[in-house]
Amino acid sequence: MGSTSDKISGKVNEMAGKAKQAVGKATDDKEMRAKGAVQEGKGKAQVAVGKAKDKVKGAVDRM
Repeated sequence: MGSTSDKISGKVNEMAGKAKQAVGKATDDKEMRAKGAVQEGKGKAQVAVGKAKDKVKGAVDRM
């Protein structure tokens, strides 16, 4: 994946994870809240990967 698609996928996962957590909290479903937290974490990692790719590309372009 490219850096932009990593960042977009990451944001989608973050939002979906937060939504799952909210539903889990509203319905007192601990499993749903946990799954949401994991998905949100995955999204944050994807965004970080996208940003890292941007930095590497920027460094290579300056050489």
